[in-house]
Amino acid sequence: MNDLGPGTMKPPAGDYTIPQNWSHYTAEEHATWDALYARQTKLLPGRVVPQFLDGLKLLGLEGPGIPNFEQLSDILMKRTGWQVVAVEGLIPDGAFFDHLANRRFVAGNFIRRPDQLDYLEEPDVFHDVFGHVPLLAHPVFADYMQAYGKGGQRATQLGAIQRLSRLYWYTVEFGLIRNGDDLAIYGAGIVSSAGESVFALDDPSPNRIGFNLERVMRTPYRIDDYQQTYFVIDSFEDLLHQTLDQDFAPIYAAMDAKQDFAITDIAPNDLIYTQGTQAYASAKAAKVE
Repeated sequence: MNDLGPGTMKPPAGDYTIPQNWSHYTAEEHATWDALYARQTKLLPGRVVPQFLDGLKLLGLEGPGIPNFEQLSDILMKRTGWQVVAVEGLIPDGAFFDHLANRRFVAGNFIRRPDQLDYLEEPDVFHDVFGHVPLLAHPVFADYMQAYGKGGQRATQLGAIQRLSRLYWYTVEFGLIRNGDDLAIYGAGIVSSAGESVFALDDPSPNRIGFNLERVMRTPYRIDDYQQTYFVIDSFEDLLHQTLDQDFAPIYAAMDAKQDFAITDIAPNDLIYTQGTQAYASAKAAKVE
Protein backbone atom coordinates (compact mmCIF):
# COMPACT_ATOMS: atom_id res chain seq x y z
CA MET A 1 0.00 0.00 0.00
CA ASN A 2 1.20 3.50 -0.85
CA ASP A 3 1.79 5.50 2.34
CA LEU A 4 1.64 8.87 0.66
CA GLY A 5 -1.17 11.07 1.93
CA PRO A 6 -3.47 13.19 -0.25
CA GLY A 7 -1.68 16.16 -1.73
CA THR A 8 1.76 14.58 -1.23
CA MET A 9 4.03 15.21 -4.20
CA LYS A 10 4.53 12.06 -6.23
CA PRO A 11 5.56 11.65 -9.85
CA PRO A 12 2.26 11.26 -11.75
CA ALA A 13 1.57 8.58 -14.29
CA GLY A 14 1.87 9.44 -17.97
CA ASP A 15 -1.79 10.44 -17.90
CA TYR A 16 -1.22 12.55 -14.74
CA THR A 17 -3.32 10.27 -12.52
CA ILE A 18 -2.26 9.44 -8.98
CA PRO A 19 -3.73 7.26 -6.23
CA GLN A 20 -6.51 8.96 -4.27
CA ASN A 21 -5.17 7.45 -1.02
CA TRP A 22 -8.60 7.73 0.57
CA SER A 23 -7.46 6.14 3.85
CA HIS A 24 -5.04 9.01 4.46
CA TYR A 25 -7.60 11.81 4.67
CA THR A 26 -7.69 13.28 8.15
CA ALA A 27 -10.75 13.70 10.34
CA GLU A 28 -10.52 17.46 9.74
CA GLU A 29 -10.53 16.95 5.96
CA HIS A 30 -13.58 14.69 6.13
CA ALA A 31 -15.28 17.26 8.39
CA THR A 32 -14.56 19.99 5.82
CA TRP A 33 -16.30 17.93 3.13
CA ASP A 34 -19.25 17.33 5.45
CA ALA A 35 -19.59 21.04 6.24
CA LEU A 36 -19.52 21.98 2.56
CA TYR A 37 -21.91 19.19 1.65
CA ALA A 38 -24.41 20.16 4.35
CA ARG A 39 -24.32 23.82 3.33
CA GLN A 40 -24.86 23.17 -0.37
CA THR A 41 -27.52 20.47 -0.04
CA LYS A 42 -29.53 22.80 2.20
CA LEU A 43 -29.25 25.60 -0.34
CA LEU A 44 -29.69 23.81 -3.69
CA PRO A 45 -33.22 22.29 -3.67
CA GLY A 46 -35.43 24.51 -5.81
CA ARG A 47 -32.34 26.05 -7.45
CA VAL A 48 -30.48 23.17 -9.05
CA VAL A 49 -31.70 21.02 -11.93
CA PRO A 50 -33.49 17.91 -10.52
CA GLN A 51 -31.08 15.54 -12.29
CA PHE A 52 -28.27 16.83 -10.08
CA LEU A 53 -30.11 15.91 -6.88
CA ASP A 54 -30.94 12.53 -8.40
CA GLY A 55 -27.22 12.00 -9.01
CA LEU A 56 -26.34 12.82 -5.40
CA LYS A 57 -28.71 10.11 -4.19
CA LEU A 58 -27.72 7.56 -6.79
CA LEU A 59 -24.02 7.94 -5.99
CA GLY A 60 -24.48 7.97 -2.22
CA LEU A 61 -22.60 11.22 -1.83
CA GLU A 62 -24.34 12.07 1.42
CA GLY A 63 -21.33 10.52 3.14
CA PRO A 64 -20.17 11.04 5.73
CA GLY A 65 -16.74 12.11 4.58
CA ILE A 66 -14.91 12.52 1.30
CA PRO A 67 -16.14 9.96 -1.25
CA ASN A 68 -13.95 7.05 -2.28
CA PHE A 69 -13.25 7.31 -6.02
CA GLU A 70 -13.21 3.54 -6.51
CA GLN A 71 -16.69 3.22 -5.06
CA LEU A 72 -17.96 6.14 -7.13
CA SER A 73 -16.45 4.61 -10.26
CA ASP A 74 -18.14 1.27 -9.60
CA ILE A 75 -21.55 2.95 -9.53
CA LEU A 76 -20.86 5.25 -12.47
CA MET A 77 -19.42 2.48 -14.62
CA LYS A 78 -22.62 0.50 -14.31
CA ARG A 79 -24.76 3.58 -14.94
CA THR A 80 -22.98 5.51 -17.69
CA GLY A 81 -19.55 3.93 -18.21
CA TRP A 82 -17.63 6.71 -16.45
CA GLN A 83 -14.82 6.56 -13.88
CA VAL A 84 -13.41 9.12 -11.45
CA VAL A 85 -9.61 9.28 -11.36
CA ALA A 86 -7.41 11.31 -9.03
CA VAL A 87 -4.92 14.01 -10.05
CA GLU A 88 -2.82 16.45 -8.04
CA GLY A 89 -4.44 19.50 -9.58
CA LEU A 90 -4.87 21.07 -13.00
CA ILE A 91 -3.42 18.97 -15.83
CA PRO A 92 -2.43 19.83 -19.43
CA ASP A 93 -5.23 20.26 -21.96
CA GLY A 94 -4.24 17.23 -24.02
CA ALA A 95 -4.39 14.88 -21.05
CA PHE A 96 -7.66 16.42 -19.85
CA PHE A 97 -9.33 15.96 -23.23
CA ASP A 98 -8.05 12.40 -23.50
CA HIS A 99 -9.56 11.49 -20.14
CA LEU A 100 -12.95 12.97 -21.03
CA ALA A 101 -12.94 11.35 -24.46
CA ASN A 102 -12.46 7.99 -22.73
CA ARG A 103 -15.12 8.63 -20.06
CA ARG A 104 -12.71 9.33 -17.22
CA PHE A 105 -13.32 12.37 -15.05
CA VAL A 106 -10.24 13.79 -13.33
CA ALA A 107 -10.66 15.10 -9.80
CA GLY A 108 -8.20 16.70 -7.43
CA ASN A 109 -7.48 14.45 -4.46
CA PHE A 110 -6.97 17.34 -2.00
CA ILE A 111 -9.56 19.39 -0.12
CA ARG A 112 -9.51 23.04 0.86
CA ARG A 113 -8.65 24.20 4.36
CA PRO A 114 -11.48 25.09 6.78
CA ASP A 115 -10.68 28.79 6.30
CA GLN A 116 -11.21 28.45 2.53
CA LEU A 117 -14.82 27.28 2.51
CA ASP A 118 -16.05 30.22 0.46
CA TYR A 119 -13.32 30.47 -2.18
CA LEU A 120 -10.51 28.38 -3.57
CA GLU A 121 -8.53 29.33 -6.66
CA GLU A 122 -7.68 25.78 -7.75
CA PRO A 123 -10.45 23.15 -7.96
CA ASP A 124 -10.39 20.68 -5.08
CA VAL A 125 -12.15 17.39 -4.45
CA PHE A 126 -15.34 19.12 -3.32
CA HIS A 127 -15.64 21.22 -6.47
CA ASP A 128 -14.69 18.32 -8.71
CA VAL A 129 -16.75 15.55 -7.13
CA PHE A 130 -19.74 17.35 -5.60
CA GLY A 131 -19.90 19.86 -8.46
CA HIS A 132 -19.30 17.63 -11.48
CA VAL A 133 -19.85 13.97 -10.73
CA PRO A 134 -23.61 13.84 -9.94
CA LEU A 135 -24.51 14.79 -13.52
CA LEU A 136 -22.18 12.09 -14.88
CA ALA A 137 -24.85 9.68 -13.64
CA HIS A 138 -27.25 11.28 -16.15
CA PRO A 139 -26.79 9.44 -19.47
CA VAL A 140 -27.29 12.45 -21.76
CA PHE A 141 -24.99 14.76 -19.82
CA ALA A 142 -22.44 11.95 -19.54
CA ASP A 143 -22.49 11.68 -23.34
CA TYR A 144 -22.04 15.44 -23.65
CA MET A 145 -18.92 15.33 -21.50
CA GLN A 146 -17.40 12.63 -23.68
CA ALA A 147 -18.34 14.56 -26.82
CA TYR A 148 -16.65 17.64 -25.37
CA GLY A 149 -13.47 15.64 -24.75
CA LYS A 150 -13.41 14.43 -28.33
CA GLY A 151 -14.10 17.98 -29.49
CA GLY A 152 -11.17 19.16 -27.42
CA GLN A 153 -8.86 16.72 -29.18
CA ARG A 154 -9.94 18.15 -32.53
CA ALA A 155 -9.76 21.74 -31.32
CA THR A 156 -6.15 21.09 -30.35
CA GLN A 157 -5.36 20.14 -33.94
CA LEU A 158 -7.23 23.20 -35.25
CA GLY A 159 -5.64 25.67 -32.82
CA ALA A 160 -9.03 26.50 -31.31
CA ILE A 161 -8.72 25.46 -27.68
CA GLN A 162 -9.49 28.98 -26.45
CA ARG A 163 -12.80 28.93 -28.32
CA LEU A 164 -13.77 25.52 -26.99
CA SER A 165 -12.72 26.35 -23.44
CA ARG A 166 -15.44 28.99 -23.41
CA LEU A 167 -18.02 26.33 -24.21
CA TYR A 168 -16.87 24.29 -21.20
CA TRP A 169 -16.86 27.34 -18.97
CA TYR A 170 -20.35 28.53 -19.87
CA THR A 171 -21.93 25.06 -19.78
CA VAL A 172 -20.11 22.53 -17.58
CA GLU A 173 -18.83 25.09 -15.08
CA PHE A 174 -21.34 27.96 -15.11
CA GLY A 175 -24.35 26.84 -17.09
CA LEU A 176 -28.03 27.57 -16.45
CA ILE A 177 -30.90 25.49 -17.81
CA ARG A 178 -34.60 26.03 -18.38
CA ASN A 179 -36.67 24.17 -15.78
CA GLY A 180 -40.31 24.57 -16.75
CA ASP A 181 -41.08 28.27 -16.59
CA ASP A 182 -38.06 28.94 -14.38
CA LEU A 183 -34.29 28.74 -14.63
CA ALA A 184 -32.12 26.30 -12.70
CA ILE A 185 -28.39 25.91 -12.18
CA TYR A 186 -26.33 22.92 -13.30
CA GLY A 187 -22.75 24.18 -13.79
CA ALA A 188 -20.28 22.77 -11.26
CA GLY A 189 -18.76 26.15 -10.47
CA ILE A 190 -22.18 27.36 -9.37
CA VAL A 191 -23.53 24.29 -7.57
CA SER A 192 -20.35 23.99 -5.46
CA SER A 193 -20.44 27.68 -4.45
CA ALA A 194 -22.83 28.94 -1.78
CA GLY A 195 -22.59 32.53 -2.98
CA GLU A 196 -22.93 31.90 -6.70
CA SER A 197 -25.78 29.43 -6.22
CA VAL A 198 -27.84 32.45 -5.15
CA PHE A 199 -26.22 35.10 -7.33
CA ALA A 200 -26.60 33.20 -10.60
CA LEU A 201 -30.39 32.98 -10.31
CA ASP A 202 -31.48 35.84 -8.05
CA ASP A 203 -29.15 38.80 -8.44
CA PRO A 204 -30.15 41.51 -10.96
CA SER A 205 -26.51 42.12 -11.90
CA PRO A 206 -25.62 39.45 -14.51
CA ASN A 207 -26.98 38.93 -18.00
CA ARG A 208 -28.85 35.66 -18.58
CA ILE A 209 -28.90 34.84 -22.29
CA GLY A 210 -30.20 31.94 -24.34
CA PHE A 211 -27.50 29.49 -25.41
CA ASN A 212 -26.07 29.87 -28.90
CA LEU A 213 -22.94 27.91 -29.77
CA GLU A 214 -21.07 30.61 -31.69
CA ARG A 215 -22.18 33.33 -29.28
CA VAL A 216 -20.76 31.37 -26.36
CA MET A 217 -17.44 30.72 -28.08
CA ARG A 218 -17.08 34.43 -28.86
CA THR A 219 -17.63 35.48 -25.25
CA PRO A 220 -14.69 35.73 -22.80
CA TYR A 221 -15.25 34.82 -19.17
CA ARG A 222 -13.85 35.82 -15.82
CA ILE A 223 -12.09 33.45 -13.46
CA ASP A 224 -11.74 35.75 -10.46
CA ASP A 225 -15.34 36.41 -9.38
CA TYR A 226 -18.99 35.74 -10.12
CA GLN A 227 -19.89 35.70 -13.79
CA GLN A 228 -21.24 38.77 -15.54
CA THR A 229 -23.09 36.67 -18.13
CA TYR A 230 -24.69 33.23 -17.91
CA PHE A 231 -25.99 31.20 -20.85
CA VAL A 232 -29.22 29.22 -20.58
CA ILE A 233 -29.65 25.89 -22.37
CA ASP A 234 -33.07 24.44 -23.19
CA SER A 235 -32.16 20.89 -22.15
CA PHE A 236 -29.24 18.51 -21.87
CA GLU A 237 -30.54 16.74 -24.97
CA ASP A 238 -30.36 19.96 -26.98
CA LEU A 239 -26.87 20.72 -25.67
CA LEU A 240 -25.70 17.25 -26.71
CA HIS A 241 -27.25 17.54 -30.17
CA GLN A 242 -25.69 20.96 -30.77
CA THR A 243 -22.31 19.46 -29.89
CA LEU A 244 -22.59 16.23 -31.86
CA ASP A 245 -24.42 17.55 -34.92
CA GLN A 246 -22.02 20.40 -35.71
CA ASP A 247 -18.82 20.45 -37.71
CA PHE A 248 -16.84 22.82 -35.51
CA ALA A 249 -14.06 23.44 -38.06
CA PRO A 250 -16.00 25.92 -40.24
CA ILE A 251 -17.43 27.55 -37.11
CA TYR A 252 -13.91 28.16 -35.79
CA ALA A 253 -12.84 29.47 -39.20
CA ALA A 254 -15.78 31.87 -39.42
CA MET A 255 -15.08 33.23 -35.94
CA ASP A 256 -11.51 34.09 -36.88
CA ALA A 257 -12.90 36.96 -38.94
CA LYS A 258 -15.17 38.22 -36.15
CA GLN A 259 -14.46 40.13 -32.98
CA ASP A 260 -15.22 38.71 -29.57
CA PHE A 261 -18.11 40.12 -27.63
CA ALA A 262 -17.39 41.98 -24.44
CA ILE A 263 -18.45 39.98 -21.39
CA THR A 264 -21.30 42.40 -20.69
CA ASP A 265 -22.55 42.77 -24.29
CA ILE A 266 -26.12 42.15 -25.36
CA ALA A 267 -26.11 41.20 -29.05
CA PRO A 268 -28.99 41.96 -31.45
CA ASN A 269 -29.96 38.29 -31.84
CA ASP A 270 -29.66 37.34 -28.18
CA LEU A 271 -32.57 35.65 -26.44
CA ILE A 272 -32.60 37.69 -23.26
CA TYR A 273 -33.86 36.21 -20.03
CA THR A 274 -32.33 38.99 -17.95
CA GLN A 275 -30.46 42.08 -19.08
CA GLY A 276 -28.26 42.60 -16.08
CA THR A 277 -27.51 45.86 -14.33
CA GLN A 278 -23.83 44.82 -13.86
CA ALA A 279 -24.05 46.57 -10.50
CA TYR A 280 -22.07 43.87 -8.70
CA ALA A 281 -19.09 43.99 -11.07
CA SER A 282 -19.18 47.80 -11.19
CA ALA A 283 -19.10 48.05 -7.42
CA LYS A 284 -16.16 45.64 -7.18
CA ALA A 285 -14.27 47.57 -9.87
CA ALA A 286 -14.90 50.86 -8.06
CA LYS A 287 -13.38 49.46 -4.86
CA VAL A 288 -10.23 48.49 -6.74
CA GLU A 289 -9.89 52.00 -8.17
